[in-house]
Amino acid sequence: MSSRRRVPVFLFVVALLGVAAGAPRRRELTILYTNDFHSAIDPIPAYWLPGSPRLGGAAQLSALANTIRRKEPPVFLFDSGDLFTGTFSFLTKGEALMKLWAAMRFDAMAIGNHEFDYGSAVFTPLMEKAPFPVLGANIYLKESGRRYSKPWAIVERGGVKLGVIGIIGMDARSVALPSGITALDFTDPQGEVAAAVKELRPKVDLVVVIAHQGKTGPMQTDAEAHPEVQRDFDEDVKLAGAVPGIDVFVGGHAHRGIETPFVHPETGTIIVQTYGYGTRLGYLKLWLRGRKIVKHRGELLKVWSDQLTPDPVVVAALAPYREQAARTIGEVVGHCQKRLVREYNVESSLGDFVTDVMREATGAEVAFQNAGGLRADLPEGAVTKGHVVDALPFMNGLVTLRMTGRQIREVLEQGLTLERGLLQVSGIRAVYDVSLPAGSRLVETSIAGKPIEDERVYAVATNSFVAQGGDLYTTFLAAERTSDDGVLLSDVVMTYLRTRGRVAPPAGGRLVPRG
Repeated sequence: MSSRRRVPVFLFVVALLGVAAGAPRRRELTILYTNDFHSAIDPIPAYWLPGSPRLGGAAQLSALANTIRRKEPPVFLFDSGDLFTGTFSFLTKGEALMKLWAAMRFDAMAIGNHEFDYGSAVFTPLMEKAPFPVLGANIYLKESGRRYSKPWAIVERGGVKLGVIGIIGMDARSVALPSGITALDFTDPQGEVAAAVKELRPKVDLVVVIAHQGKTGPMQTDAEAHPEVQRDFDEDVKLAGAVPGIDVFVGGHAHRGIETPFVHPETGTIIVQTYGYGTRLGYLKLWLRGRKIVKHRGELLKVWSDQLTPDPVVVAALAPYREQAARTIGEVVGHCQKRLVREYNVESSLGDFVTDVMREATGAEVAFQNAGGLRADLPEGAVTKGHVVDALPFMNGLVTLRMTGRQIREVLEQGLTLERGLLQVSGIRAVYDVSLPAGSRLVETSIAGKPIEDERVYAVATNSFVAQGGDLYTTFLAAERTSDDGVLLSDVVMTYLRTRGRVAPPAGGRLVPRG
């Protein structure tokens, strides 16, 4: 036998001896992930891309996931929270979204702050009925001190066991509706993760954390096209470095699309996250030798809506809710001459419009709307009830208060930190400079064309979330509330559209960067 033929025989014998000696075989698995879906049931026009192709949609997202399931088993699908908000969530208090996630066969989800939009008492039965684990390791019931939700779960498929831990961060807790979490306490997630990793590590092949933490993401549809508004994922990096033993960390809340997975330089934890709204499906391929990841490859897959056949299971699951929506919110309430767009860190046409409506409805001198409370653009052309609910999906009423000029300047300065986006305004013109230290960025401020007077009391309108001190605007808690009739802001906007019939983008130039 020639030497050329003996080499492969020799290698084959060595391989057999390795197997006999118990050398671990190489295995593959795929993790798919989403975060911050926010009830993005239907595809959206990606107007920031050439030709405005459609991206996302629940049935299309599911179809893409199913294609990967067929080609690359075993496949796991996880979500990092903020499934709620939007029309279907609003109409069903979240039920439709939980049914949707079940139809899409999610393996686990973390609890986000918006899961409490209708109160923890409403979310509890939805969580308990879900056919997949709903995880929040650092959430406790105040009265009893018991856990509110499961801290972790073990998910097995294709002979691979994953230990999955869910957490919510303190920033996310701070933007939850205050009245929705009165029965709950939230602890430092790092200690909870460390304890869970210690318990899970001997039982599983890999440990995965699905986390809803970090700074609040930019609430604008085209955020992925604007790197300047993207949040960092430093909090995820910090936790992954502080707790060894985490193999994969799926982030959420920051809406920070990580196009190529980030590997922690000290612990080796692979950190991933999408931009949210279901326009991308997170994809992470892992190769294991025993319980060690020896290779990985990941990306954010664009969900090209028109190139995918909608998943019929998801279409069927959504059908009764679509019928309900058509009956209740399909009515056209007005028309927009141009698309009213939300932007997070600058003045926006939608922000101008909503605050103008607030001010006219109440007769206030000034109106404020938090940028994070605007969740979808209003389209050019016909505007339905559903479009308004998508834009203003929260159960927020219209509130009026009496505030001094000094208090008004305080809330403007808070907005100029950009910690929760730029506060949208009506009745005010403010020149600002974000290069100045936080707290002193207002350069010039006027109301009704006159310089603001610190001691004068002004009539102010805002939404009930901000009036409760939401999004860090705690100055409102010290203001005198003059009316709160419980009428939803979304209903006020619908009434305005019906009355006007057709609206144009309001005059801008209210929040003006210096220089």
